[in-house]
Amino acid sequence: MADPIFDMPDGLPRLRAVMARLRDPEHGCPWDLEQDFASIAPYTIEEAYEVADAIARGAMDELPGELGDLLFQSVYHAQMAEEAGHFDFDDVIAAITAKMIHRHPHVFGDSSRDKSAAEQTADWESAKARERGTAGVLDGVALGLPALTRAEKLQKRAARVGFDWPETAQVAAKIAEEAAELGAAAETQDPAQVADEMGDLLFSLANLARHLGVDPEAALRATNDKFTRRFAHVEAELAARGRRPEDSDLTEMDAFWTDAKRREKAAPRG
Repeated sequence: MADPIFDMPDGLPRLRAVMARLRDPEHGCPWDLEQDFASIAPYTIEEAYEVADAIARGAMDELPGELGDLLFQSVYHAQMAEEAGHFDFDDVIAAITAKMIHRHPHVFGDSSRDKSAAEQTADWESAKARERGTAGVLDGVALGLPALTRAEKLQKRAARVGFDWPETAQVAAKIAEEAAELGAAAETQDPAQVADEMGDLLFSLANLARHLGVDPEAALRATNDKFTRRFAHVEAELAARGRRPEDSDLTEMDAFWTDAKRREKAAPRG
């Protein structure tokens, strides 16, 4: 007997039917049946990053697949929620639809559309604040965000109520202060104190990035990519000489690293 899923047209109903089948207690996939919200959440985060990676690389041919993977994560969570009697995918759609209409009165209401992107962002944040009601200023900043991103969001929230350095130079001075405190902590050889001071320094660096209009997470991601490219050049140069990094030393590898930097700077910018 043919499986009716094969006869369904492509679209969200078919995807939801596939998800329901995977979680079917009798005929589903054993791995999928073992999962819960906590075990799936890391995959959800990973898929979001893979979408961002495809966009950053301009890989439009890969983006449909990556967006599909991310959509599947929403379907997965909704399926588990429906099984537990919490909500279903229709509730997810209804919630985001209502939210978008509510937060865009200049599109779906009588508010003026004659506003800059910055003014519309301020309106968006004001709407979110009203929805939070009496919650604290920092409430609602997701714990699962990457640490640098969460630091930036916490700082932005605090800045909206005036808790912020007015000048970038003051932030830079704070970084120097935190670096000195980290150096002093390192001399104590107390791991907990060193970790605490390192966290303070990283938080201050995220604050400086915010003041300079730089996304700290994106900046570090770009530097990670740069490090990867340059170290790959070091490995390639050593391989051309029949050796590996462990057969080399810092002086030689640093020379190849400097050559990689020179090549990057000399390359034409597209």
